[in-house]
Amino acid sequence: MSHRKIIFAGPVGAGKTTAICTVSEVEPILTDVAASDDTRKRKETTTVAMDYGRISLEGGERVHLYGTPGQERFDFMWEILIKGGGGLILMLDNARPDPLTDLRAYAESFSTFIKEQRLVIGVTRMDLKGDPTLDDYREFLDMASLHAPVLPVDARDRDGVIVLIETLLSLA
Repeated sequence: MSHRKIIFAGPVGAGKTTAICTVSEVEPILTDVAASDDTRKRKETTTVAMDYGRISLEGGERVHLYGTPGQERFDFMWEILIKGGGGLILMLDNARPDPLTDLRAYAESFSTFIKEQRLVIGVTRMDLKGDPTLDDYREFLDMASLHAPVLPVDARDRDGVIVLIETLLSLA
């Protein structure tokens, strides 16, 4: 049986915690606390250290899922959590004011890890705001010389989150 570690990153409210809770076969470990800054405008709680869950895929492969805090003031946890990671699922909320700026910021913050590992982009809340489109994300990635699948996802949908995970694991 093999074990893999996948990191979920992205801005506050993009669906990292929800995605991990949706697919985890074990009781997720969450470090959510009451939001104390502008985050309160988006949601009541926020991750301050990490989220953890685990899923078993066909063949008995166990995948450990780690979610990073979305706030940049907790970015020291990003460096800790990516150690030993085999890939990054970057969750982006299409309903935020400028999700392409979010993509740029996270791609820069995780640039070394992305160069060494695999990357998949999961775009949430496309039902609430259709712009930018998936093609806009792909065009941005092309201009940044980043190669990654971009998929729409509802973080509450188990099958959709599993598609993100399996897509990441299938990349060479």
